[in-house]
Amino acid sequence: MEGAYARHRIPSVKGRILSKLALNQGTRAGSRREPSLTDQAYALLRREIITCQLPPDSDVSELDLAERLGMSKTPVREALARLAMEGLLDIYPRRGYRIRPVTIKDINDLFAVRTVLERTAASFAAQNMTTEDLDRLERLASASYDVAEESSIDYFINANRDFHVAIAKGSQNPRLSALVISHLEESERFFYIGARKRDVNMETNQEHAEIVTVLRSRDHVAAGQIMAKHTESTRAGLTTSLLSAHNSTVPL
Repeated sequence: MEGAYARHRIPSVKGRILSKLALNQGTRAGSRREPSLTDQAYALLRREIITCQLPPDSDVSELDLAERLGMSKTPVREALARLAMEGLLDIYPRRGYRIRPVTIKDINDLFAVRTVLERTAASFAAQNMTTEDLDRLERLASASYDVAEESSIDYFINANRDFHVAIAKGSQNPRLSALVISHLEESERFFYIGARKRDVNMETNQEHAEIVTVLRSRDHVAAGQIMAKHTESTRAGLTTSLLSAHNSTVPL
């Protein structure tokens, strides 16, 4: 297990986030530039919400966050406004901010949409992905993690995302893949909660391997069916984990 993810570790999570942010902005602008303080605050706070370092249903204040990030309140306020627009927190005028809770209904609603989107994407991908694409997908399918190692959880969730994104892009339908990616991003907070509650290595690896096998067969009907089965299995596993945890930070 150690070898599976150790080479992917990066000493500074903050440095990785800001480097990626600068690279993305440079790509859009045509040349590399440093991200603004608002962009930095947004990227760092978004990650803390997604990874539940800022727990669901917890209250946060501009002042506390600004002091912790070493910034003035203005970029933090602007970043929080962006996060509110994404539905990750609520703004209470003159009172502060609250991180949106995670509910079973959120999971059920999101996965109902994901199942439709990813079933279709897998069906198209079975007809369009190259052998090289499928070889890379097979490597991603073997990713695993250690529940006690936060860095390996990061690696596993990133690999899981890359696996599903590769299939979405393999559909050769940019509109469809964009929708899949946006819903995967919404799922990440659920994945961090679920991965910490129980070890999902075996079931995830097995189901991902089965998906790759069916995609290699080029059977587009079977590919759609097995992807729908996988998303339902993931949804059921997440809801079971949350219901059994009885964790007050995860309202139902």
